[in-house]
Amino acid sequence: MFKGSYVALVTPMLADGTVDVTSLKRLVEFHINNGTHGIVAVGTTGESATLPFQEHIDVVKLIVKLVDKKVPVIAGSGANSTSEAIFLSEQMAGLGVDGYLSVVPYYNKPQQAGMVAHFNAIADATDIPLILYNVPGRTVADMMPETVAELSKHKNIVGIKDATGDLLRLEETKDLVSDDFLFFSGDDETGCNFMCRGGDGIISVTANVTPKIMSDMCEAALRGDVEASQQINKQVIELHRALFIEPNPVMPKWALYKMGIIENAFLRLPMVLPELSSKKAIEETLSALNLI
Repeated sequence: MFKGSYVALVTPMLADGTVDVTSLKRLVEFHINNGTHGIVAVGTTGESATLPFQEHIDVVKLIVKLVDKKVPVIAGSGANSTSEAIFLSEQMAGLGVDGYLSVVPYYNKPQQAGMVAHFNAIADATDIPLILYNVPGRTVADMMPETVAELSKHKNIVGIKDATGDLLRLEETKDLVSDDFLFFSGDDETGCNFMCRGGDGIISVTANVTPKIMSDMCEAALRGDVEASQQINKQVIELHRALFIEPNPVMPKWALYKMGIIENAFLRLPMVLPELSSKKAIEETLSALNLI
C-alpha cells in the first residue's frame, strides 16, 4: 500500500491569497521527477486550516489530475468538527484520491473515547483508506497507543502519521496492532530513526525541498540498510531543523521560492513571511546543499 517518502505538499499562493496554479504544477512535476513516493495534498502543511471547503476540494482535484496516477495521492480531510471531516471526505471520494489523512481534532481536546468515535465515523463514510494523524504539538490532544489499537480494528483505518517525535511511542503502538498497520513519521528530525525501527515511511516537510534525498533515505531504510539510510539523512539534518525555525509552512515556502520552484513565498493570513534572520538561516542551509 503506502510506503516511503510522502511529501506534505505546500500550497503555493499569489499575493492576493489565491492559489498559484502555475507554481503548483511546477511543484508537482518537481516531485514526480525526483522520486517522491507519494503526495499528501492540502494537509496541514498545505494550509488546509485557511482554505474554504470548495477551494480545498478544488486543489486536491487539481493535484490528482497533475499527478495522473504516477504516485499515490493522500488528501488531507481532517477537521475539528466530525461532520466537517465527513463532508470533506465524502466530497473528495470521487476525485481519485488513494487515501485520506485526518488529524486529531484541534482545540476541542477530545477524550480518547471521543477520538475513537470521531475517526470511526469518518472511516464509515467512505471506503477509501484513512490514515490517522497525531500531532499533539499542534492539536494539544494526544492520541494514545491503546486508542490507535482500537481504531486499527476498522477495515478502512490503515495507518497513522505520528508527529510526536517519540520513538518509544512507535514501539508501544506496534505491539498493539496487526503487522499490516502502517506507521508514518510526521517528524523529519527523527524520521530516519523512526523508519529504521520499523516505520513504513515519512510524511515529510523536508521532502518539499529535497525530494530525492528523502526518497533515497526511505528506500534504504525499507530495504533494511540502516547505515546507508543514516548516512543519507546526515545530508539534511540541518535542513530538518532550519525548516522549523518558524511555524510550518513558512520556511519550506521560502526555500522553494529561493530555489525557483514556486514564484513567491506568500502564505494565507494569519501566517506571514519569515523574519530576516530566518531567511538568512535557511538560505545558508540551502547554499550548503547547493540548492541555491
